[in-house]
Amino acid sequence: MSYTSIHEYSRKWIFTHQSMPLPEADLELIKPMSQARAAQLWKEQVSATSPDAARFSSQDWPAKESNWSETINWMTEWDSDENDMPPALLQYIDWQDDVTVYFCYEKYNILETKWSVFKKHWKNFLFYDDGPILIGKKRAQALWFQEDGTVKLGQRR
Repeated sequence: MSYTSIHEYSRKWIFTHQSMPLPEADLELIKPMSQARAAQLWKEQVSATSPDAARFSSQDWPAKESNWSETINWMTEWDSDENDMPPALLQYIDWQDDVTVYFCYEKYNILETKWSVFKKHWKNFLFYDDGPILIGKKRAQALWFQEDGTVKLGQRR
C-alpha cells in the first residue's frame, strides 16, 4: 500500500485544527505516503543518503547553493489573516492546479496532493516548518521552507 488515510496520519491535527480546519473534500485530497513509499520517493527525488533536511550531504541537490536562486519571507503572509500565499511564490511556481506535488517533511513523512490544494491550504502544511521541501511531479522548480520564516526558490538538478 502506497498511502495511509489522512485520518490515520500522525499530524492530522494540522489539517483539522480549529483555527484553520480543511473541508472534508480537501482533506481527502491530501494523501500521506506509507513509510516505504515516502522513503522511495525521498531517495529518488531528494536525497539518496540523508534522512532529513538538517543532514543533507554535499552530494544532495538541495545542499548545493547554485540550485537556489532567491530567498523570500513567507512568515509575514502566514501570520496574516489572509490565506493567500506570498505573491513571489505564486510567480515562481506557475504550475497548473492539477499538478501532483509532494510536500516532503523528511524521509518517512511525505504528503502527496495537488498544487491547487497546497496553494489553498499552505498555512496548514507549514505548521511544521523544520525544513520541508515542496517538489512537483516532473517539475524542476522546488521550494525549501526554512524555520526562520524564509523559503528558498530553486531548481532540482
